[in-house]
Amino acid sequence: MRYPQRLQEEMDDPAHRNTVVTAISRIVEKPTAREACLVLIYGQDLGKKYNLDSPEITIGRSSKCDIQVDQEAVSRQHARIVNTGKSILLRDLGSTNGTYVNDHAVDEYVLTDGDLVKIGRTIFKFLSGGNIENQYHEEIYRLTTIDGLTQVFNKRYFSEQLERELSRSRRYRRELTLILLDIDLFKQINDTHGHLAGDQVLRQLAATIRGKMRREDIFARFGGEEFAIILPETDLAAATQFAEKVRKLVERTVFKFEALRLRLTISLGIAASHPDLPDTSAFVKLADDKLLEAKAKGRNCVCS
Repeated sequence: MRYPQRLQEEMDDPAHRNTVVTAISRIVEKPTAREACLVLIYGQDLGKKYNLDSPEITIGRSSKCDIQVDQEAVSRQHARIVNTGKSILLRDLGSTNGTYVNDHAVDEYVLTDGDLVKIGRTIFKFLSGGNIENQYHEEIYRLTTIDGLTQVFNKRYFSEQLERELSRSRRYRRELTLILLDIDLFKQINDTHGHLAGDQVLRQLAATIRGKMRREDIFARFGGEEFAIILPETDLAAATQFAEKVRKLVERTVFKFEALRLRLTISLGIAASHPDLPDTSAFVKLADDKLLEAKAKGRNCVCS
């Protein structure tokens, strides 16, 4: 396939090899610009909708921008959205920290429905299609259960499901275990490489572990760099075996952010439900005590 000369030169330039390039032919394939918006799914003003009906919309730290993202990691004029009438084009304006779509740095990109746009530490979701209001309200409902950064369940959903699973465990006398895991020395990553690198580590860690979940397991971001896994109908021995597999998987994974390559470890604490547990708070405390024990033992281990 032949590309326009300017596009071909950018693709051949080593400085642009990490940039996602969208073929011009895709513009006519998806005339989705009539109804389109960005929904803020991670950052301040969670759930806020920005309609993209103007020919040009500027995103940046400056108060003069159409969409202001007031963060140090965001340039004063960071990116521009161009509505051609047939497509929505996202263009980086030479920002210091780059513009990302679906975790890939882009210079210029034709947005498609569901794309995640990252400006600094803020994440937007691009919506387009026939009934934008329905899509928007569905996304708002999703935000009540999903953590915008990591795309795993959030703490609110975790708490509701733990209550439900603990009740089921008692009613039917079935096994139930809870794992709490924490990234070892995560503050050093943020302090040394910045919060953008830390955010990417959290996203990649969540994606790495999520791939090992059963359909009935519940994987959630518990807070900061801490995650929780609810394992229904799983005893302590099986949960410990699973946790050890997760620990080894994380230990051998290379975490990437731009040119940065990082190795990290996690500590895990496991608790099993029993008839004397008064409530879910006590259940979480049991797992948290085991997590603290794993940290005290030198990190990068499982305690149950």
